[in-house]
Amino acid sequence: MKQIPLSLILILFVVVLLMIGCQQQTTVKESAPKSKGGQSVAAVISDIVGVYSAYAPAKLEILPLTEFAGQGGSQPPSRLSVYVSLLDSFGCKTKSPGIFRIELYEFVQRSSEPKGQRLAFLPDVDLTDPARNNSCWRDFLRAYELNLDFQPQTGKTYMLAATFLCPGGKRLSAECTLRPPK
Repeated sequence: MKQIPLSLILILFVVVLLMIGCQQQTTVKESAPKSKGGQSVAAVISDIVGVYSAYAPAKLEILPLTEFAGQGGSQPPSRLSVYVSLLDSFGCKTKSPGIFRIELYEFVQRSSEPKGQRLAFLPDVDLTDPARNNSCWRDFLRAYELNLDFQPQTGKTYMLAATFLCPGGKRLSAECTLRPPK
């Protein structure tokens, strides 16, 4: 029988000790589940939410297409077609669930508060449902179209206020003045 040299036994012993010493210790209870990269799942979700929050609406804009419209012909305007865009933090138009509120006020000249008496309003338009959201969305404009029944008086100026309530509770608003066609 051949004897194994002592140096070979020592080398094998050292290799086994090193392999045992390099293994990670695992505990029975972990405070948070880990993902493949070693980060906790909560940290990964937080990173994802942070990335997508840059694309959430940050500004509301009333488009110049907003106008008093009617049936056509010699009929006076009978509604206000409101076109509004939501802009993300990069200034790009975006689509989002949320609630729109449209209000029309009498315009008060030479006043620190140009909004006078409220003349008409559109009850809250809930666009959290995808089908309802799509029905108001005009993709070619990258904007929402909302219609308010209102017959304006010729020669008067009005103040339009639009508000958007984001799902996270953020409130965006915009205002503009409007004159009906002569």
